[in-house]
Parts: sequence; structure tokens; C-alpha cells
Amino acid sequence: MLSTLVEIFCLTDDFCKLFDEEQSKFSLSSRAKRRRACQMTLSEVMTILIFFHRSDYRTFKHFYLNCVHKELNSYFPKAVGYSRFVQLIPQALLPLVIFLKGLQGRETGLYFVDATALETCHIKREKRHKVFEGFAKKGKTSMGWFFGLKLHLIINQLGEIMNIKVTPGNIDDRKPVQSLMYKLKGWLFGDKGYVGQELMQKLKGQSILIFTKVKKNMKERVFTPIQRYLLSKRGIVETVIDQLKYGCQIEHTRHRSPTNAFVNLFAGLTAYQLKPIKPSINLKKIPHFGELLR
Repeated sequence: MLSTLVEIFCLTDDFCKLFDEEQSKFSLSSRAKRRRACQMTLSEVMTILIFFHRSDYRTFKHFYLNCVHKELNSYFPKAVGYSRFVQLIPQALLPLVIFLKGLQGRETGLYFVDATALETCHIKREKRHKVFEGFAKKGKTSMGWFFGLKLHLIINQLGEIMNIKVTPGNIDDRKPVQSLMYKLKGWLFGDKGYVGQELMQKLKGQSILIFTKVKKNMKERVFTPIQRYLLSKRGIVETVIDQLKYGCQIEHTRHRSPTNAFVNLFAGLTAYQLKPIKPSINLKKIPHFGELLR
């Protein structure tokens, strides 16, 4: 795990140097009010946030107090107190968003789409919830009703995240697909929630063919054996979501700040992208697969 920590720090430190250079071009003059100085660097803050999602700890407070302050004290000798670190977390939001974008997966021409609920509180407490007031909404998935947000994501067959979008929980799964597939071309596979002639035509205009299973009251679509095989492998995106939720812990209902909640989300997504082994589909057995996408 220590080698993983060093790898994450090297990547974030190199990124933060470039980020600071670009940010300084748009900074105000020295006469502007200075922020409170901190003995921890932005790269250290980002490293700790990302590494938490690769650890076995379930709560960040226990991770910071027991792991960072004790086990990793030699790696973070200037680590601040927990309360002060919580104040530093919002500063990492924009850098994490940009850093995650730089880790976008390879364009392979084969993509899978799905959406998952991110509960902000139990459905019974929706009327008392204040943290995400005005943004979190009541929605429904195949698992039932929930209150919170939705994470929409596109992955390739290598399990790499291509694009993500966070919306209120009551948004139709089909609505963000067109923007998620911006500049991507090839085949897209989804579940029955993405059935729709309008969406199919819009994606076709972007050189994208979407494949889904049909509903009971619809005519059967004709697929080639390869298309049918790939559609049967659509569960790979659900496997990725499981790893994000239960391995990288992108979801919990204890947030006290929307900003820190999104930092937690993007840090978890980044931690997943940096994993060396991801769920994938072996296409080596399919001859001339690349030619089929043209």
C-alpha cells in the first residue's frame, strides 16, 4: 500500500505544479487579501483524500487520526489537525475535477452506460434534509425509491471511466447520455432504461449506435452475434459501480457540506481510475473487432 501512496503523491504533485502555474496567470495582484497560510501542500491534501478511498477504513475521521497521524506520520510530518484539514478539503475540489478529467480512459469505440443513485439521506428523512436542499430530489431505480442524486457514467470495455455527470435524483437516465458521449464514436450499450427512438436518432447523428434490450411490448431487434455477445456483457458497468460504491466509498449519507460531498465523490472516482486492475472484457477472441466499428 505504501507504494500506492507514493505513486499517488508523485502524480498529484506533478499535476499541482502545473495547476499552480496556470492558476497564477489568473490570480489577483499581491494587494488582494491573502488566504491563511497552510503548512500542508495541495498535493498532500489530494493524496490523503485519494488514498483514503484505496484504504480499508470506512470513515475518513478514523483514517486521518489513526492512519495519517500515526502510521503515515513519516510521510506527512506537517499534517495538520483533523478540524483544520476539514477546512482545507474544499480547496481540492477544482483540482480533483481537472485531475480526474486528465485520467479519462482510452477511446476504444466500445462503451457502456448506466446510472446509479447516490443517496443523501434515508427516504423517510427527505423533508428534513437540508444539506442538499434545492438539488437532491426524490427518484426511483430498479431497487426502489430514494432521495438524493444520480451518478451517470460512461465506461469502455477496459473498465476505464470515460465521462461522468451528477444530476438530481429525478432526472431521466436518457437525458445526459448525449452530452456524456460528446466527441466519442462507436457502439454504446445500455439497459432498458435507455430505450427510446429520439435518443437513438440523436446519438446516430454523433456517429454512435446504441444497443439495448427491448421491452415486452416492443418488437425484437436484430443483432449480429457480436452485438448480442457485447450486449450480454453490459453488466461490466454495474461491476464498476459496485467497486465505486463499496470499494471506493463514493456514497454515504453523513455529509455536512455539498462541497465536501463532491470532493469525496471525485476523490473516490480518481482512486478507482488509478487502480491497476479493473473489470474488463477480453475481445482478443473476436477477430477483426476494430474493423467492425468503422
